[in-house]
Amino acid sequence: MKKKGIIAMFLTLGMLFSACGGNQAEVADGTEFVPMEDASQQNGEGTNQETLPGGKVELKVWGAEEDQALLAEMVESFKQEYAGAADFEITLEVQGESDSRDKLLGNLDNAADVFAFADDQLMSMVAAGVLEPISNADEIASRNVEGAVAAATVNDKLYAYPMTADNGYFLYYNKAYFSDEDIKTLDGILAVAAANGKKFSMEMTSGWYLYSFFGQTGLTVGLNDDGISNYCTWNATDGKIKGVDVAQALLDICANPGFANNVDGDFVEGVKDGSIIAGVSGVWNSTTIEEVWGENYGATKLPTYTCAGQQIQMSSFTGYKMIGANAYSKYPEWASKLADWITNEQNQTLRFQERGQGPSNIKAAENPEVAKSLAIQAVLKQAEYGNLQRIGGSYWMPVCEFATEMVNGNPSGKELQAQLDNMVDEITASNSLK
Repeated sequence: MKKKGIIAMFLTLGMLFSACGGNQAEVADGTEFVPMEDASQQNGEGTNQETLPGGKVELKVWGAEEDQALLAEMVESFKQEYAGAADFEITLEVQGESDSRDKLLGNLDNAADVFAFADDQLMSMVAAGVLEPISNADEIASRNVEGAVAAATVNDKLYAYPMTADNGYFLYYNKAYFSDEDIKTLDGILAVAAANGKKFSMEMTSGWYLYSFFGQTGLTVGLNDDGISNYCTWNATDGKIKGVDVAQALLDICANPGFANNVDGDFVEGVKDGSIIAGVSGVWNSTTIEEVWGENYGATKLPTYTCAGQQIQMSSFTGYKMIGANAYSKYPEWASKLADWITNEQNQTLRFQERGQGPSNIKAAENPEVAKSLAIQAVLKQAEYGNLQRIGGSYWMPVCEFATEMVNGNPSGKELQAQLDNMVDEITASNSLK
């Protein structure tokens, strides 16, 4: 397939980006899930990793701004490992994982050979032919945790190299205020925050976080077999927990004087100025929060919350980050080698040491230092109650609009059931560009 054909296909994908999201990869895979033929095969190129051409090899690597120094170390060790095999010219460019897919498919001529991305972008990249099955898949799968391998797999084929197993969220709390009993329930957390004139922070208007209130209720949302549209039962009127029960619980939480709806940056600023003593976020803020709270720094799984007179465990979207090797690279064999190298045990351990990110590599995760990380252990505990984010594009905006109503105390005055019905209608709309 020609590159412009891929670009044209990309432009027809049913994708919608959240206008109310946080710093996560809140991007849907609006792609009919029928992988195309391997791009490298259509270019007449093979991907046998044992065939490593010599001579000059030029590779471009994309990674987050915060990872540039780390990637530079990894690239240098790669060059040393394969010294003499080729004349490497490897350049690094800043590109956040959350929108790697768009930048990649939007301009393949200037795209990276090796790139980091969040797992929810995998299916559309596979369907676009930019990623192809990994030749040493069994080896890669054997050295990584099951969840990360599953996140990088499509139709029983591994398409990317797992890099981290920590792209989720959990509870941060200041031990100076909370007892072990307090943090078990959201009621307890809010009561302590309110009593001290402080706040518990959560980005309620983000569909990524709002999912936590529905995920363990028996009410479901997910991607249909067409890979584009969603199913959703969040407006159900029967069962142990009904949709209106969750909506009322959200209204009660948001009305509590101890609650604050904050985006991620404001959460961190509140921690720094002392106004926030607990909140929901991910490992990317662990270093800053630990520096501020010091010996009072705490992290654990999300609490339960009161819904229909019951205590319901808060759920979460679990996520993984991975490295892709561009099938359109001029040097696909070396691109695969570099992707493999960046995600090996040695470099996942280095990533944890320098960036505090949780390894997907089994041996790296067994490192005693990883076991000491409260944030890594918290995200692993929360993963027991989480699910992979597999959501079509029509999910994000209606959830944002519904959540905004709840955060503001339902200013429209509309019946909760009617609002839930409207949200579900939009979530399940077949046109994800709506």
